[in-house]
Amino acid sequence: MEKEEWQKRGEGHRERLRLRFQKGGLERFSDEEVIEFLLTLGTPRGDLKLAAREALKEFGNLSGVLSAPPEKLTKIKGIGPKNALYLGLVHQVAGRYLRDRISGKMFLGSSQAVFDYLFHSMRDLKREVFKVLFLTRKNELITDQDLFQGSLTGSAVYPREIVSKALECKAASLVFVHNHPSGDPAPSPEDQRLTRDLVWAAKLLTIQVLDHVIIGNNRYYSFADEGAIKRFVTEYEEKFNTLVPCH
Repeated sequence: MEKEEWQKRGEGHRERLRLRFQKGGLERFSDEEVIEFLLTLGTPRGDLKLAAREALKEFGNLSGVLSAPPEKLTKIKGIGPKNALYLGLVHQVAGRYLRDRISGKMFLGSSQAVFDYLFHSMRDLKREVFKVLFLTRKNELITDQDLFQGSLTGSAVYPREIVSKALECKAASLVFVHNHPSGDPAPSPEDQRLTRDLVWAAKLLTIQVLDHVIIGNNRYYSFADEGAIKRFVTEYEEKFNTLVPCH
């Protein structure tokens, strides 16, 4: 009898979640309620509130739960293989939606737009990933590619390979993005030197670097916003213009 009562309460709660979603979408849903709602897709009966709460506790936030490996998700009581499959599907569909939405269209030229486009897929990565956005002369997105991966302390990035890819894609401008798994997006001295080297390497082939955005825990750092990209271009022009012989 207690089991039947528990199932009825769970079904009633699910119905209330469905009605709330139909009326107002996810606007007033907490992360826990979003996860619980998604778990109901793979579990036809039962109360999934505790499972959602435990998943959120284990992986930190909604994005962390959606991007968690299935083998880790299924260790949580109440989350089975089918639940993990649906969560992974939602995560990948969201990523594809964002790519399709921006691909072939005018690139929104701000650091906030870059962050909005990529933070969902990059903010909870456990290792550093260096991504490059390749753009046309009209700042339309040609493609984005993960070119380098590294440890928690850094990644090896090769300017020559990036420039080669840019020429292959016939890109006129570039935006660099990488994550800091620590959550702090402040650039390290290595990040500063790398960005300068990338700007200089691109400048040699008249390819413009628009920005380098570092994604942390729900925040970011933009080299362009801080004036660093412009400074590196100026340094390049001052350094190499002096090497041109006068006639």
